Amino acid sequence: MRVVSLVPSLTEAVVASAPGVLVGATDWCSHPADLDVARVGGTKNPDVGRVVALAPDLVIANEEENRGPDLAALRAAGLDVLVTEVRDVPQAFRELSRVLRACGGPERPAWLAEAEQAWAAPTPLARRTAVVPIWRRPWMVLGRDTFAGDVLARLGVRHVYSGHPERYPRTAVEELLAACPDLVVLPDEPYRFTADDGPEAFPGLPCALVSGRHLTWYGPSLAEAPRVLGGALRAALR
Repeated sequence: MRVVSLVPSLTEAVVASAPGVLVGATDWCSHPADLDVARVGGTKNPDVGRVVALAPDLVIANEEENRGPDLAALRAAGLDVLVTEVRDVPQAFRELSRVLRACGGPERPAWLAEAEQAWAAPTPLARRTAVVPIWRRPWMVLGRDTFAGDVLARLGVRHVYSGHPERYPRTAVEELLAACPDLVVLPDEPYRFTADDGPEAFPGLPCALVSGRHLTWYGPSLAEAPRVLGGALRAALR
């Protein structure tokens, strides 16, 4: 079995569960740290020719992270492309099982069982509202129907734009402040918010700097995500 992954979290999941099958991954596939496979460009601009040259049995992708024209080009070249859709935590578990089965691995490896147990009854915060920027210049936030939004909801945090018509609306920082959230959640990806880049835009509001991998990735990081994210959220609210 030869697999190319165009999704960082799925790359980590396949390597952890079906060692040896992955032959290519994007430049953004950073886990595991010692990953040694051919690199095929970015998630939004993969080198289709390089992927085809690797002669994979399967390419794994995601409807949000990868562009339709690139996936169509891979199919036109004769490759089998499996496209996932992940909008909430239960769907993540189902799609991970589907991907691992397609890659010849176990449908429910130990880390996936641990993740399902961790999310069965996470300890939520007292109900809070938050804005969750994912980009600045321009400012963009989590909107409706997102995996990260469902993760936060299960931890007791409702984000203000959860009912917005768009999934990742652009907005002005003045509008975010006017929403009067209890909390601002600032992940380190896709935009790398840091203590010096982000919190200064929200004076007087508690800001939680969180791991983007634990907030937005669906893979082995799911097993520790409730603990890691919950700790970061509680620390910001102390």
